[in-house]
Amino acid sequence: MTDSSTPQPHLQRALKPRHLNMIAIGGSIGTGLFVASGATVASAGPGGALLAYALIGVMVYFLMTSLGEMAAHMPVSGSFSTYGSRFVDDGFGFALGWNYWYNWAVTIAAELVAAQLIMSFWLPEVPGIYWSALFLGLMFLLNVVSVKGFGESEFWFALIKVVTVVVFIGIGLATIFGIMGGIESPGFSNFTTGDAPFVGGLQAMVGVAMIAGFSFQGTELIGIAAAESENPKRNIPIAIRQVFWRILMFYILAIFVIGMLIPYNEPSLLQNDASDINVSPFTLLFERAGFAAAASVMNAVILTAILSAGNSGMYASTRMLYTLAMQGKAPRLFARLSASGVPRNALYATTLVGALCFFTSIVGDSTLYTWLLNTSGMCGFIAWLGIAVSHYRFRKGYLAQGGRLADLPYRAKLFPFGPLFAFSLCLVITLGQNYQAFIGNGIDWAGLIATYISLPLFLAIWFGYRLKKGARLVPYHAMDVRGSDD
Repeated sequence: MTDSSTPQPHLQRALKPRHLNMIAIGGSIGTGLFVASGATVASAGPGGALLAYALIGVMVYFLMTSLGEMAAHMPVSGSFSTYGSRFVDDGFGFALGWNYWYNWAVTIAAELVAAQLIMSFWLPEVPGIYWSALFLGLMFLLNVVSVKGFGESEFWFALIKVVTVVVFIGIGLATIFGIMGGIESPGFSNFTTGDAPFVGGLQAMVGVAMIAGFSFQGTELIGIAAAESENPKRNIPIAIRQVFWRILMFYILAIFVIGMLIPYNEPSLLQNDASDINVSPFTLLFERAGFAAAASVMNAVILTAILSAGNSGMYASTRMLYTLAMQGKAPRLFARLSASGVPRNALYATTLVGALCFFTSIVGDSTLYTWLLNTSGMCGFIAWLGIAVSHYRFRKGYLAQGGRLADLPYRAKLFPFGPLFAFSLCLVITLGQNYQAFIGNGIDWAGLIATYISLPLFLAIWFGYRLKKGARLVPYHAMDVRGSDD
């Protein structure tokens, strides 16, 4: 018989502040920056790409402060699902949880597809499925042992990426200002080439904003990791304040360097069909600077970025599935923890979904990468919409029940403008992502499905749950707004 006094497995609070910072950075600096950034400059021009990233950056700032307020007050593993259930309605939380699990599970597959394409730069004769299997196995091993093992590996993976981006920006700025010997600076000529700095009109801007949103996704991982962090009431606010500005600096400066040094109509820049995805703009710039060996090193860094972003995705989707199971919204077997506090059954299920990348050998890697990028990006925006709605209602409910803002470990700035602005911009970008599909000689049904399929699925899951369980909007006075220590 099992001794009832034996301590039961539980999530371990083993993530330190440095882990939290790098988890957010590592989850968001991946193929979106190293691989897809070329397509943003090519489609919207250097000015359009910069503007789109800046707008998304402001939006993410407000989302991060919204999330920080809730996560510091109420650190739980499946933050978005739990906040949606408590502050909106139970069906909303149910749909948010499954949406977020799918978002990151598919992102794992997208990162592994990118791994195939990157590896073909060196070994084009080796079938891509072997590389996907290798990377998927590594991600699994890094997550299966303990959360501390995940946090430590993510810290070092992310550090490699951060150092690389800093070096890239440093060399790029030195080239722009004519400090690099033997390299002629183009000055601002690439901002005035052809139709630059703005190319492609509104549709191009919206498309780049979606790619930017995909690139910034991962900053919200702090909310998922809050339940396994040391002293979340102190460390979450610190991480919220630091991480966003670092990521914004990396992205804005990196896009600026690419736009300054490579014309938007350069054939080598990635186009929308991703036919040349194995050569990133980072690699192109190093080659033009005369660093032939550094180009191969850059591709190795891209592989590290893929492993890091996929590693974070494996962690996030596993913890969300675990939380759904704990709440009775997923099979209970996914709520089982190992002795080291890892929900391994949830990890197994997430790994199987990541194996979707294996189908690239049938569909074609570039095609599937683009499709996965679209669907995952849309899911991420739905999660962000959920954060904005949940925070708006949390603050209203907290005050309605007599809560004092001074008692919150972290308070979001510019409420209610922040969540309302983030919600509005998210909604506009989400709905306008592929409006051209409705224009012309007929509706592009294939394009519509690839772009918008996540929206009707989310709504169907939400309202289906409401009908089955009788869930209703939670009144402000009835919300459970208690903090973790209440």
